Amino acid sequence: MKYLIAGLGNIGAEYELTRHNIGFLVLDRLVEGKAEFELERHAHKALIKHKGRQIHLIKPTTFMNLSGKAVNYWQQQLKIEKQNILVVTDDTSLPFGKLRMRAKGSDAGHNGLKNIEQMTGGNNYARLRFGIGDDFHQGQKVDYVLSPFKKEEFDTILEPIDKCCEMILSFATNGVVRTMNQYN
Repeated sequence: MKYLIAGLGNIGAEYELTRHNIGFLVLDRLVEGKAEFELERHAHKALIKHKGRQIHLIKPTTFMNLSGKAVNYWQQQLKIEKQNILVVTDDTSLPFGKLRMRAKGSDAGHNGLKNIEQMTGGNNYARLRFGIGDDFHQGQKVDYVLSPFKKEEFDTILEPIDKCCEMILSFATNGVVRTMNQYN
């Protein structure tokens, strides 16, 4: 069975360790020692195998707001069923480090998710939201998500990133419902 995991973020050194790039950071951690990302069409792509599953990982190079272009391209290219797609993204409505998986849902104002819905024809794909907190004033959301993690956040970020990686592997082996029941 084949799966497509899209970690959302923005390309470029200036975005590398920002809150908005948590999807990239999670996938980087997941491939450590197993594979290397290579630049391919619309994304940096890697393939890992886990318990007989092919797990295709992409970090779109289209920038966050056009993430759907990469997800749609690789879904079509790899012929992956929509129920086998998982998108890893940041979420300001969850406390820092809190993880929440859903089988489908709204974009909740997230432009990357909104574009994926537009490009793939609906919101019926799984998403794994990584809480980055909401420590910003009204009108400062963009600055907040594009800023680096605070030192105290960075000191504790590995544990939720590792848990996120476990959830991705569980999604591919146990399915979205069992993973949600176990981890949410």
